[in-house]
Amino acid sequence: MSALVLVVEDEPQIAAVLEAYLKQEGHRVEKAADGKAALSLYRAAKPDLLLLDLMLPGLSGMEVLRAVRADGSTPVILVTARADETDQVLGLEFGADDYVVKPFRPREVMARVKAVLRRASGRPDGEPQVYRIGDLEIDTGAVMARLNGHILPFTPAEFRLLACLAATPGRAFTRAELLAAALPESEALERVVDAHLASARRKLESAGGPGLLQTVRGVGYRLAESG
Repeated sequence: MSALVLVVEDEPQIAAVLEAYLKQEGHRVEKAADGKAALSLYRAAKPDLLLLDLMLPGLSGMEVLRAVRADGSTPVILVTARADETDQVLGLEFGADDYVVKPFRPREVMARVKAVLRRASGRPDGEPQVYRIGDLEIDTGAVMARLNGHILPFTPAEFRLLACLAATPGRAFTRAELLAAALPESEALERVVDAHLASARRKLESAGGPGLLQTVRGVGYRLAESG
């Protein structure tokens, strides 16, 4: 799977290593060393994926991520020296699809790139399905969700989580079950599910679907059986 990857990294040596490994995997690469340049390249080149460092001069990685998410659902993997779980969860709440922490093994990053690209361009496992829960429609073949006729801008991770929930509306899933079913290649913590579904809930509610995505205290999440 060849893709255009935008590497946003202010340390030249790390950027060069990532570029070399990405090209070895058959990907094309654009590089930016600061947030402002990253956004310019993102808008001009329209990459398939961003590898985004959080600690950037000028605009921070979080600011870049917010701008990218305001524009669309291009997959983003955070690459950061911050091992603080709070930073990782915050990035995921802003819409990142996964993260790796420096120092990292380049092969680990390539595995994450492959997994996120597969989730973004592929479909949930199994035969394509169209799930309808009230006015919510989730089409796993088209990788598209609609509510009241409006397309919802879910990230790949959000879409896969909702597709898992939509397969059996009314059933409560634990965070571990959702993580294993929707994000099997990720090493993220279960709190990541909370971050992705909090974002998905906001999008559902803003489109006129309050109460569709429900938290089950002490268990996890479910989709209401009817919208």
